[in-house]
Amino acid sequence: GDEYQWKGPFYFIQGADPQFGLIKAWAVGNTGSGDDEWGEEIKLTEQAVQAINKLNPKPKFFVLCGDLIHGMPGTQWRKDQEQDLKNVLQNTDQDIPLVFVSGNHDVGNTPTRETIDNYCKSWGDDYFSFWVGGVFFLVLNSQLYFDSSKCPELKQAQDAWLNGQLAAAEEHKCKHIIVFQHIPLFLRKPDEDHDYFNLENSVRQEIMEKFHKAGIKAVFSGHYHRNAGGYYRGLEMVVSSAIGCQLGEDKHGLRVVLVTEEKIVHRYYSLDELSSQGLAKEMVDMLAKQK
Repeated sequence: GDEYQWKGPFYFIQGADPQFGLIKAWAVGNTGSGDDEWGEEIKLTEQAVQAINKLNPKPKFFVLCGDLIHGMPGTQWRKDQEQDLKNVLQNTDQDIPLVFVSGNHDVGNTPTRETIDNYCKSWGDDYFSFWVGGVFFLVLNSQLYFDSSKCPELKQAQDAWLNGQLAAAEEHKCKHIIVFQHIPLFLRKPDEDHDYFNLENSVRQEIMEKFHKAGIKAVFSGHYHRNAGGYYRGLEMVVSSAIGCQLGEDKHGLRVVLVTEEKIVHRYYSLDELSSQGLAKEMVDMLAKQK
């Protein structure tokens, strides 16, 4: 109950797409079954964990926005990839909670009840909410918005739950509402064409309008393996590049998200930069302005 109260500025770390196995699969041009090595992703995720552990003050949590591994449900290397990722993440400072978001590689492009159940057994619920210092966070399973044809009842359940959560948030008068999901609503413009990396236009419009009405400030996602983003009527869509395989010009990295009473400020850091320099001075100064 204590977390319903605003206690001053804080920050968290957002990562996305460690996707153990994709670097090799992408390099050999076989994303279907070329994911039999992931040593590079192990090193990158270890670097991310070490950089986060060194930060002072500590982040409130570390959220991973989906595609934890590359192996789709039912593929050969999936279990080994999951185990290796868990082994790396176990070294995260025990005072920094981990928050997991399901991606298309975690539950499948067309999820089923079984693929979602298996994800939940491994990583926890596929959608849930939590409070930190007067701020309300929602974790969604965006695959249910992308293609719920094999489990329509699960999409309906998430929708009903979300409506209830937004109603509760309004009652509690939270400072901000922030959403985490794997697939972005859009990459740059709310009315851009639908493709693999965003949600279908009519679905997107409905969600954006719902989020706007609820006063949601920002949606953080991954999936694109590049940094991108834009605005819809005051709602910021933040797309973060990957810890793992890069598909654009960005570097392997993490996003630092600072929550103040008035606004949400964020910056993407390369792993090298965060490891060697830590938080930028202006972020540390903003955090110091307590109450």
